[in-house]
Amino acid sequence: MSEEATLEETPTWIVASVCSAIVLISLVFERALHRLGKALERRRVTLYEALLKLKEELMLLGFVSLLLVVFQDLIQKICIDESLMEHWLPCRGGSEASAVAHYGAASTFAAGGRRMLNGGAAFGHCSSKGKVPLLSRHALEQLHIFIFVLAITHVVFSAFTVLLGLLQMRKWMHWEKNIQQEGSSAPKMIKRVQKIKFIQDRCKGHEKVAWVIIWMRSFFKQFYGSVSNDDYVAMRLGFVMTHFRGHPKFNFYDYMIKALEKDFKRVVGIKWYYWIFVMIFLLVNITGWHSYFWISLVPLSLLLLIGTKLEHIINKLAHEVASKHAASQGEVGIVVRPSDELFWFHSPRLVLVLIHFILFQNAFEFAYFFWTLAMFGVDSCIMDRLGYSVSRIIICVIVQVLCSYSTLPLYAIVSHMGSSFKSAVFADGVADHLRGWADNARQRMRRSALGAAAEERSYWGERSRPAQLRSISF
Repeated sequence: MSEEATLEETPTWIVASVCSAIVLISLVFERALHRLGKALERRRVTLYEALLKLKEELMLLGFVSLLLVVFQDLIQKICIDESLMEHWLPCRGGSEASAVAHYGAASTFAAGGRRMLNGGAAFGHCSSKGKVPLLSRHALEQLHIFIFVLAITHVVFSAFTVLLGLLQMRKWMHWEKNIQQEGSSAPKMIKRVQKIKFIQDRCKGHEKVAWVIIWMRSFFKQFYGSVSNDDYVAMRLGFVMTHFRGHPKFNFYDYMIKALEKDFKRVVGIKWYYWIFVMIFLLVNITGWHSYFWISLVPLSLLLLIGTKLEHIINKLAHEVASKHAASQGEVGIVVRPSDELFWFHSPRLVLVLIHFILFQNAFEFAYFFWTLAMFGVDSCIMDRLGYSVSRIIICVIVQVLCSYSTLPLYAIVSHMGSSFKSAVFADGVADHLRGWADNARQRMRRSALGAAAEERSYWGERSRPAQLRSISF
């Protein structure tokens, strides 16, 4: 056959069989997502919202696939000068000519000298003009597969990271239960915070060392015991005393997990501007640059920076408690005081944005590796040298593990050390009730402060009045 067979030349039983298989697989997948959604809607509303976000991403992916299929003939008819194919190549040399063909050189011939059938028509259209197609059909199909692999890899690895992080935080549930069972009042909890290792360990020697050493301690702390029981107790009390004063039995663990699941909805999606990074990454994949190895260092560096910052916030909170407690000579109960000023640009949300970018870029590295391995093989020049490829994968694995077991749990608790609480994790009615409760508590505190000041003025006024009257009587 000189050309590929069309539907006019294909047996009907083949068309019906293939169509039935595709529809059946699609229906099974759709019903599975539907049942999963029903289960999550009853039990974990926040995860259900993340599933809806996942469906949106799949719909976008399907739309992109449809556009590639519809416009593939039009793209193939775009002709350019063959000299343009000699610049910005991922591969060079005769042995790598096949890889060049995958990226757009439709004039490349197969080993037997035959032109690829799926690009012949487009090549004939452009060769008559002395040019070559912008992108061959085979290259377009491979690009199509890469976009699909990237989206799926990002969703799967993001879910994997959050699930491992939740498993790592399960021990916090036991800490919360112990606090609930103890039923300690706020004054007792404050006294406990001032004596526990939270202050002793986090503030040991801070006055005697340079700030560089303090940051180095924060850097290494993220690799072992990033959040201890004492850290949890202290930060939990600071959050409760700031936002839910008078309700020391507030279940901080459940609130924190719901907030993390709510954030997962943002992480599982792919923002439109992340596709700009994809275009840049594909653009700089030039032979000899080893671009993807250097790019893989970006998420690792950002992750270490975020972990160091979050640990430093905990150290700073402990140092503030110790300083205020020492200044008051132990007469006043001091607890952790959450504040947006502890975070970069006074924005705890910025940390989540950076984590989202890290997970996406790490997913890009994994997706590109799996895609090139499947499309071109391990010996392809696009795979880069073995040392660079192995190093990239090792770095990606380190980022994935460190984010799951250290950075994500750190973010889950330290992100609540901002000035406000996340009412969105509650149902609308509960959120309104909590906001009203918090406002009333602040008003009561304000009235109490004003009342105390008025009593003090009245007291000193009464003390001074007899002297004034005596002076007037004389």
